[in-house]
Amino acid sequence: MVRARPAKADAWLRDARRARTLSLATLAWLGVESVLGLAAGLGSHSVALIGWGVSSLVEALASLIVVWRFTGSRTHSADAEDKARKAVAISFWLLAPYLLVHVAHDLEAGHRAAPSVLGIVVTSVSLVSMPLLGRAKRRLGARLRSAATSGEGTQNLLCALLAAGVLAGLGLNGIGCWWADPVMAVLLAAVAVREGRKAWRGHACCH
Repeated sequence: MVRARPAKADAWLRDARRARTLSLATLAWLGVESVLGLAAGLGSHSVALIGWGVSSLVEALASLIVVWRFTGSRTHSADAEDKARKAVAISFWLLAPYLLVHVAHDLEAGHRAAPSVLGIVVTSVSLVSMPLLGRAKRRLGARLRSAATSGEGTQNLLCALLAAGVLAGLGLNGIGCWWADPVMAVLLAAVAVREGRKAWRGHACCH
């Protein structure tokens, strides 16, 4: 006779499948977002927009990690969760130095962000979609006790914050506040370091 699985186990597996599905969908969008964001940033000399495009690549890495985490036998593996959690933390830390180096380069070269219609459109889409994905993943991460899933959700929320900052920076730059763009990039770097530390320690699923 086959024993029925506990309801809690079935609910956990459903949440794990949802986390994987959300990460796959996010991965597809981030590929598009990154290409368009980088193209818009390079064309307008916007360090925050370029940083946002690069952050999309970092987020894609986090999404790929979560897909790996909840595939096959790794779904129930505590060791896989530990590895995924640390890998997501490292993906946060990859973003910070790039942003700081790019800010320094653009300030030294005297680049100033110019208006970008493409950048405005892409960042506006992310400003709407990423908070929805981020909150859903953080809820799933809490139920699954998965810091990797919660960390990926936090990266989606950071993407939305940066999108808002990029939009504000481009607008402020239009009235002469050229410093808003690099300031936003530096602030994002600081937040990325902090969130990476939280993910490494396993705190991301609890906050």
